[in-house]
Amino acid sequence: MRYPNNKLYLLSGIAAGLLFLAACADKPKEVPAYDTDFCSKIHFSDSTRLSQELAPVADSMMAKTGVYVLEDGSNAMIARAWLCENAEKTIDIQYFIFSTDNVGLIACDYLVRAADRGVKVRILIDDMLVDATPHDILTLDSHENIEIKIYNPGVNLGKSLPGKLAKMATDFASANQRMHNKTFNVDDRVVITGGRNIADEYFDYDHEYNFRDRDVLLLGKTAATVHTSFEQFWNNPLSVPITELVQDSSVHPKAKERFDRLHQYACNPANFWPQVRTRIEKLPEVFRAIQKSGNLTWTDSVTYVSDIPGKNREGGLHGGGNTTNALTDLIRNARKTIDIQSPYLITATEGLDVFREAVTRGVKIRILTNSLASTDNLPAFGGYQKVRKQLLSTGVRIFEFKPDAKERYTIMTGELQQKMNYTPIFGLHAKSMVVDGKITVIGTFNLDPRSANLNSECVSIIRSEKVAAGVLKGMEEEFKPENSWETTLKYNPDVEAGTLKRAKTWSRKVVPKKIL
Repeated sequence: MRYPNNKLYLLSGIAAGLLFLAACADKPKEVPAYDTDFCSKIHFSDSTRLSQELAPVADSMMAKTGVYVLEDGSNAMIARAWLCENAEKTIDIQYFIFSTDNVGLIACDYLVRAADRGVKVRILIDDMLVDATPHDILTLDSHENIEIKIYNPGVNLGKSLPGKLAKMATDFASANQRMHNKTFNVDDRVVITGGRNIADEYFDYDHEYNFRDRDVLLLGKTAATVHTSFEQFWNNPLSVPITELVQDSSVHPKAKERFDRLHQYACNPANFWPQVRTRIEKLPEVFRAIQKSGNLTWTDSVTYVSDIPGKNREGGLHGGGNTTNALTDLIRNARKTIDIQSPYLITATEGLDVFREAVTRGVKIRILTNSLASTDNLPAFGGYQKVRKQLLSTGVRIFEFKPDAKERYTIMTGELQQKMNYTPIFGLHAKSMVVDGKITVIGTFNLDPRSANLNSECVSIIRSEKVAAGVLKGMEEEFKPENSWETTLKYNPDVEAGTLKRAKTWSRKVVPKKIL
């Protein structure tokens, strides 16, 4: 949905910039050193066997795409780890957030081990939320088989605080145009894409707050389209090699021991539980079981849609894009039902009109979004509060996710629940839509102006009743009262968040809706 171009006030822009800079201020500590050799007790695969594992479906992969939805964080993480262990030629990674927290460091360890086998690894990360020290990034990039680029730099890496503020004040539109794509492409044959970034909270490993998210595993034909999009971003002038942005004389590119701390961290059972590693070792059996069970759906109708690098760079803060147009067309052509999950829900005039027109045609629309109690983004929730009544007036039904949703006990990583005597807050981060029970969209697109006009986004549009039924089954659970509140014109659950959080939301409403 496109959004009209409203005037931006400099004061609001600076306020938004300061909020963003605060999010980037705290850098992670250096990877710890250990006296114990944890890795000596662990067997790591030194083979490259992806072709062997895919051989039974090789013919199907030539003309069709295999689709398998990754609902829980544990399996989404394990699938990535197993693919790294079995990659033969290339791993191309594109993410908005890549943190060197627990999950991020373990991910880096698997990538380094793949690179040691000769696999070429390329990592493209948006500059906005690179949550790693220059030393760690440069060390990773120093591997002869690993290249790292940063998309649209200038607001984080290689800039002082005055420089960052100057960027926000003098080039506000460009500073807010981010790369929100999330793809993990192995050998141009297997792709994981969807809502998850690389950080603890996207894989159910954070001890305070985790996201209910969704990815999709794509085998075969569609991988070529994802590859083409990645190349377009990788070769664009907005993507800058990390070595051109930061320097660190303490990084010794030829030192054999430079990855020792990383390896020991990932091998330490305190950081990566043995039962998870056992599940990775058994994944080939699971993959074969998936094939036999029929849960891997083959279809010749999967469309991967990505915005272009520098989306609306000349147009400022409006203009839509490929993903915006594709989703709008799906809504306008819906006949019976539209079911949506989006962590942020901020609609402007045209978006409201599109939903109103669909409801008038007899289409039943339900949207699940975060409640104030479950959200981690107060400025975005403040934008939603401004339009909530207008959206409800179109006839759309709105449900708001509970922070203690019962579904978390099913979706969240079992190992974490076994280790802790409490369950962290659960927030919604899945960006999905099911149209008429036949078409499924899984991607990075939030229902907000930022996704519509600023961020580059990507979505997979899957035309399969079987896939739609599976995703819709999960959605139906989360619409239930034990997982969400239904918001109406007479009731909303904001009070469930408590006085302090409600007050903080009002204070964030200075942020312009166009950049939320």
